[in-house]
Amino acid sequence: MNAPSPVPLTATPPAEQLRYAAWLEATGRGGLALLVVGYFAYVTGLLAPLVPLDTLPGLWNQSASDFMAQTGSPQGWGWLPLLAKGDILNLLGIAVLAGGSIGCLLAVMPLYARQGARVYVVVCGLQILVLMAAASGLLTAGH
Repeated sequence: MNAPSPVPLTATPPAEQLRYAAWLEATGRGGLALLVVGYFAYVTGLLAPLVPLDTLPGLWNQSASDFMAQTGSPQGWGWLPLLAKGDILNLLGIAVLAGGSIGCLLAVMPLYARQGARVYVVVCGLQILVLMAAASGLLTAGH
């Protein structure tokens, strides 16, 4: 019995999928690059750290709250003013990776708008609002 011959794929992905994918790839690469640069700056001492590398092993057994109290580590978005610290710079790469989908959604919204796909524009906008609210800390307990 002969196996059926494979059907060649000729479909081209829609422009919005290609744009989303391109933005996602750029964001992923950029976030990864920031992580590598931050790590290098931390371990080489190129940027002075908030928590010196040699003190970390003594802090690993601490709870998160104890670690933060002992090191003076910031909470929430308090790390932004400390980006010149080698260990804090890594958080920028994490933020870029975590927030990458916001840029992707913003990039495809004009394409949906040109197509007259208002529902997709609204859904993208709502997704952005939810992601930004989550990142702001407004949705966490205690606020």
